[in-house]
Amino acid sequence: MPDYVIDPPSPSVVPVADGGFFPVRRIFCIGRNYAEHAREMGHDPTREPPFFFTRPADALVISGAETPYPPATNDLHHEIELVVAIGREAKGIAAEAALDHVWGYAAGIDLTRRDLQAEAKKMGRPWDMAKGFDFSAPIGDLAPASRIGHPANARITLAVNGTTRQDGDVADMIWPVPEAIAYLSTLVTLMPGDLIFTGTPAGVSAIVRGDRLEGEIQGVGTVGTTIA
Repeated sequence: MPDYVIDPPSPSVVPVADGGFFPVRRIFCIGRNYAEHAREMGHDPTREPPFFFTRPADALVISGAETPYPPATNDLHHEIELVVAIGREAKGIAAEAALDHVWGYAAGIDLTRRDLQAEAKKMGRPWDMAKGFDFSAPIGDLAPASRIGHPANARITLAVNGTTRQDGDVADMIWPVPEAIAYLSTLVTLMPGDLIFTGTPAGVSAIVRGDRLEGEIQGVGTVGTTIA
């Protein structure tokens, strides 16, 4: 055993719908991967190369737990996303082989301090503190691809206090899952335990303390949390 000088952090894990836990290594997120969302954010949805940002693994909030409203913002937004869990090493792979490296899928919510993000964009600075803050990534149970397959067409929705705000289909991604994985694998070596949040459809908006968020991806699963 290593002689640690402080107690090592607890590992980040996601429950698996069929039992057990998936250990999380890293979290990658794709920006502006749905055309209508790109437009609502004031951007041209041209199919330019995808871009990515990261989150710490311990930013995850397991579905059903409360999510604290973060400090330093007055404009917290929700973004429902399909999450891909990597099960095999992937380095410089082709899109045709990408799904062989997927362990499973989940519904996730990308929480964004939109005011901090807007300021970062204006100043040409990184988005880290707008996206990678504590408790910024609620996630539902992982469903193994061996059971559900690979969802190329699936309705993706998010409701706040029972009212639907986001309603789209994963088929509307600018960069579908296989292509996104393949491209990312040219930038970093993807390893078992990595998660990829694949972008959000249109309809993102502000949430406040007390709001109940309920997301669902058809054939994949659900995610729910209350902003505390």
